[in-house]
Order: sequence, then structure tokens, then C-alpha cells
Amino acid sequence: MKTFHRLLIIAALSAPVTACKEEWLERQPPNIILEEQVWNDPNMITGLLANYYDRLPAHSQIDVGWAEFAAYDEAMWSGNDDARNNIVSYPFDRWRLWDYGLIRDINLALESIEKYGTTLTASQKTLFSAELRFLRAYQYFELVKRMGGVPLITKQLIYDFSGDPTPLQQPRAKEEAVYDFIASELDAIKDQLGNAGSNTRANKFTALALKSRAMLYAASIAKYNNRMGAPITTPGGEVGIPASRANDYYTKSLAASKEIITTGNYSLYRVNPNLGENFFEAITKKINNAEVIMAKDFLTAKDKRHGFSYDNIARNIREDNLSSSNVTPTLNLVEAYEYLDGTSGTLKTRTADDKDFIYYDKLSDVFANKDARLYGTVIYPGTSFKGAEVQIQAGVMVWNAASNSYQTIESNVLGSTYTDGRLLTGASGPQRSQTEVSNTGFYLRKYIDPAPLSSTRGIRSDMWWVRFRLGEVLLNAGEAAFELGQTAEALTYINRVRERAGFGPNSLTALTLARIQNERRVELAFEDHRVWDLMRWRIAHEVWNGSPTNPDAVMSALYPYRIVRPGDARDGKYVFVKLTAPRFRAPRLFQMGNYYSSIDQAVINNNPKIVRNPFH
Repeated sequence: MKTFHRLLIIAALSAPVTACKEEWLERQPPNIILEEQVWNDPNMITGLLANYYDRLPAHSQIDVGWAEFAAYDEAMWSGNDDARNNIVSYPFDRWRLWDYGLIRDINLALESIEKYGTTLTASQKTLFSAELRFLRAYQYFELVKRMGGVPLITKQLIYDFSGDPTPLQQPRAKEEAVYDFIASELDAIKDQLGNAGSNTRANKFTALALKSRAMLYAASIAKYNNRMGAPITTPGGEVGIPASRANDYYTKSLAASKEIITTGNYSLYRVNPNLGENFFEAITKKINNAEVIMAKDFLTAKDKRHGFSYDNIARNIREDNLSSSNVTPTLNLVEAYEYLDGTSGTLKTRTADDKDFIYYDKLSDVFANKDARLYGTVIYPGTSFKGAEVQIQAGVMVWNAASNSYQTIESNVLGSTYTDGRLLTGASGPQRSQTEVSNTGFYLRKYIDPAPLSSTRGIRSDMWWVRFRLGEVLLNAGEAAFELGQTAEALTYINRVRERAGFGPNSLTALTLARIQNERRVELAFEDHRVWDLMRWRIAHEVWNGSPTNPDAVMSALYPYRIVRPGDARDGKYVFVKLTAPRFRAPRLFQMGNYYSSIDQAVINNNPKIVRNPFH
């Protein structure tokens, strides 16, 4: 280093002493970016915003945490390792989030734009600041829905090296205060946000969508937590919202939803006349999709891709020789989809007296006249993907006249042939013990990329992840209106969503909370809503009560068989057997301590003002 400085001095002394040379010596280093440069450059600020969007947390989405879909009742794990099929109880830190790094960076950005952004126009400052505040509100929502009240930090906390850290130790805010902060921030910025028409950056309607969701969560907790035999609260209100706040929050949620619905900027996707394919496209189509309000996008051309399709595509249509079929939907979810005549979605597999099977000509016939959202979400027997049949058949049932019964024959060889020259076990199973092939009899369709080679390790997928869409907003509006006693209005919102799925206009004439709950389950499956919905309604401990006799806590499968009965009219037809998913080990158990995640002991050690959550 001394040699470098000596050479620099010699070079300076030997050069002509001119103003030009003096200016050259005073230049800023080209490898250091100064604060003034960053916060006066719209491109650099936009780059930082892109980083902050990418850091927004999610419990389960297609680029991170997606395996957790198999930890809840929508699906089970058919890949290697049975850990997610053997969850004796959910650990108390399962949904933990205490990420103040992003909040710190946003606070720094907000303050720096004001301090250093001298060449930014007032309009630019307003737009950037509004977008940053949206991201901060989003982060606080992700924190409060997991942890309850958290410290509300809206300015940089800078240590003065005095040896006393107490000024930096902030207590947890009340749970309702965090929701109130989110609402007030979104109200303040919604008309300041730019990005009109964008579905990847926040605009006015994105802010309204977040408010619609957050206020619905707050309202539900205020109402249903206080209806529990022993409400979950802390003395300081860090956990628990007064019941008196419920209607206020429902009103705010409904107002935000209606502002989106009535503008006409968004509409339910209704392009493809095939209603099942249409629902699939409503979530996955990136072009001319007026339903999506905000998504996390990926782009193959920029090498921003993920491996969700590679890991979850159906076995016999995979395009690579490793991985597939990890998260597989269960019969529990499939039967939540009603028939279009409004009857229960329970599949008809046995006669009324339970003495015989119901025989079907085609594998898909048992699913005929079902809610079209089933097809758009799940690949079930008798259907195709990427133009190829997903071959789902567990085996054959051979009639034994002597015993007057069927003999069940299955094979461990996928795509095997029976002695009659016809299919024995499908190339996509299901299998009872084999991995990377469905153990439930179903595969995912939603979010599986139909583009060529998207399920290969070399190409992967740029399928986007939808954060907000009109389908959810309509359901939010319907629930909020119902809770406010505005049942007629609620029905209009719920029926709009159902009509897109194939139900007739005004298919519902009466409404219950249970009906709304099921609509959310089938519309929003695998969109990271299910567990949070059950939490806010305070029914997660009832749905997943750990009982082996509870059909909601135990995951079920559906195995189709071809009938071998020569000379009989039933020969060649198909029957279906319902069973507990063979690799499923432990009934789901959600404990009271799961409603709010535990706070890491290290956080409490660093800040004694932090109050623990109940049951921890």
C-alpha cells in the first residue's frame, strides 16, 4: 500500500500542474457508490425495490417453502422421506418470522430519499416512498399473522455505542395496533402509488387488496378468538383483539374489496370455454389476465426460474429422469369440490347399501359434473396434462367365481401389463410405498408449468406466483359482508366466483360461514391461504385434532382398478377404493400454542421487553 501511495505522489509531481490534473486527483473512486448517488438515481432505487419485493416472506410458494403444502390437509408427501407424513404435532416455531432486516432496510431507504434525494422530483420522492411504505406494511402483515403484536419500528434504530442498548429495545405493540398501522399506512399511500396497470409492482389496487386481506384477518381474530372457551390473549394485548373491534375491521375489509370490485379494472378470467382449463389459466396465464392484481414473476430469459414443476409434475409425463410427484393432493381436498347440482362432493364409489362397487365406463366418470375448479387444481384419473394422458390406475380386480369376490392385483412396476394384455398398474401409479409417484391417486395441476421442458433441471420454470387476485377479493368481500349481516350482498360476491366454476347464476340462495370456508378452500387451494384461514377462524385445533378417527386429520387416497370379469357386462369397467393414504403416518395435530408462533429465545435475551406468546 505504501508503494502505491509513493507511486501516486511521484506521478502527480511529474505531471503538469494544471487545474485539470488537480480535478483528476480529486475524482471519486469508481468502485464506491456514495449515498447521494444512490438516492438520486431512480434506476438504483428501482433496483433496491426489486430486491425488497423479492425478500417479501411467504410460508409456502412455488419458489420457496412449497413442500409445506404437504404438511397440511390439502396434500401429502409422495417424494422421498416420510417426515411430512409423520408430523405427530406441529412445532411451536413452525410459522415463526422475526425479520426486521427488511424493515430496517426500508426505513433506511425512506429516510435516505428525504435526506439525500436532492435531485429527485417531488413526484418521484412521493412515488418511491409510497412503494416502500407498501412493502413495509406487507412485511408487518406477514409478521402479525404469525406472531401477534410485534414492535412497530418506523425509523432507523442507531446504536450510539454508549454501552446502553435500552433505547433500542422496543416492546411489542398490541396485535390490534399492528393491524391499525397496516390500515393507516395503506390508506395514506394508496393514491400516491404509481405503477398503474402493473401486476408485479404495487399500485393503488394492490394496496387495497392487502388491506382487504389484512382487515379480514383482524376481524376474524377479534370475533372468533373471543368465542373460544379460553380466548388466547396476553395482559398487554400483544395477543388478542377485543371483540368490539370485529365489525370495524370487517367494514374496512369490505370497503377495500368493493373499491377494487367496482372500478372495473379487474375481472374474473373467463377466456377458455373449457371451465376447468379456464380456472387453471386464471392463475397461470401471464398475458391478458385481468384477474391477477399482483404476482411474483419469474423469467426464463433472465435466468429467474424455479424448480416447482420439476419436483411436482406427474410421474409418467416428467421430462427429466429425477424427481417428480412430491406434493400430491389428497381425497380430502378432492371431495371438498361439490357437484354442480349443489350436492356434496363426496365421490360415489359404492352402492347405497354398500354391498357392491359402482362401476364406471371411464376413469373420469366418477368426477363428472364436478366443480370445474377441481380440474383446474388437481390431475385426477382419466385426465391429461401437456397433451398426454396421466396414466393413473392402481391395478386390476379379478373376479373369483368360487369365492364370489374380487382378487386385487397390483404391481410395483409402473406401466405394467396384466395377463390379458391390458394395463395393470398405471405409469403414474398410484403406488403404496414407492416414492416420486403419487401415493394418493392424484397429482397437482395448479402451478405446474405446461411449457415444453419446464420440468427439466436445465430449463426449469418461470411460472409466476400470484399474491393477490380478484377471486380472493370477491371471497373476502363475501365473508366480510356476511359477517356484517349483509347476506344478500355477500351472496352476489360468492355466486360470482361459483358461476365461473360452472355453477348456475345465483346457485346459492342461503349462506353460512361453513359454506364460505369451503369456497375459500376449493378456490384458493395451494395459494398459501388454508392454514391462515383455519387459524383466523380459530378452528385449526378442531380440524387437525390429532385423532385417528377424524377424517380431516387423516389424509385419504383414491385407488382406481380395472375390472377383469370375462363374459360379464362389468368386465373392463372401473371401480374406486377409498383408503387412508398408505404412507401417511400420523394424524395432523394443531395445538393451542400453534396459533401464535414462539419467539426465539435469542430475541428475548437481546430485548427483555419482549413478552412471550401464550403456551410457550
